[in-house]
Amino acid sequence: MSTYKTVHEFGMDEIIIDKSTFIGYAKPIKTEEEAVEFVNEIKKKHKDATHNVWAYTIGKTMNIQRYSDDGEPQGTAGIPTLEVMKKEDLRDVAVVVTRYFGGIKLGAGGLVRAYTKGAKIGIDAAKIIEKVMYQEVRIKIDYNQLGKVQNEIMNMGYFVKDTVYEENVEMIVYSRLEEVQTLAERMIDATSATVEIVFGEEFYLSEQDGNIIL
Repeated sequence: MSTYKTVHEFGMDEIIIDKSTFIGYAKPIKTEEEAVEFVNEIKKKHKDATHNVWAYTIGKTMNIQRYSDDGEPQGTAGIPTLEVMKKEDLRDVAVVVTRYFGGIKLGAGGLVRAYTKGAKIGIDAAKIIEKVMYQEVRIKIDYNQLGKVQNEIMNMGYFVKDTVYEENVEMIVYSRLEEVQTLAERMIDATSATVEIVFGEEFYLSEQDGNIIL
């Protein structure tokens, strides 16, 4: 899977609905152990809350999906929280929605809407991003080729991680995996085939609105 959606960081927000306070939390996680740890952390923080509803998805194919209503009527809390994550197509994310009861019963439909909203504000606070598969490409050239090569790379929109100045110039470029071959071909053309190209490791980087977030 070359791309998938998740959240960037821990996020939290709260909303009051008919006097009940709903606090939405979201966090990127990699394993079920991390998800359970996060849920328990929030439950401990809000041990005086009426409910700590949670859900999480793990795996590039969402092969692990878990949720809990934590005492709310069945189907009114955990599933709506999970459905928000599935609607946003999020992987490797844990969400907890904490509720402090305000004295007004919301009814089944009201609870579904409230927990949906609680999950959404937590996820929005954590910033939805796209994880994109990149590859490191090391481009070694002569000094007299630097200006031309820099212009080519900049015009093509590639991300330059570093430039090392030694006997030759080595540019360390991050390229989307599907664009690596295009980069290599352009560098060969720009340097009349005198460039030395080394393909490095493949890894996921975070993107938001098409821009890399480090």
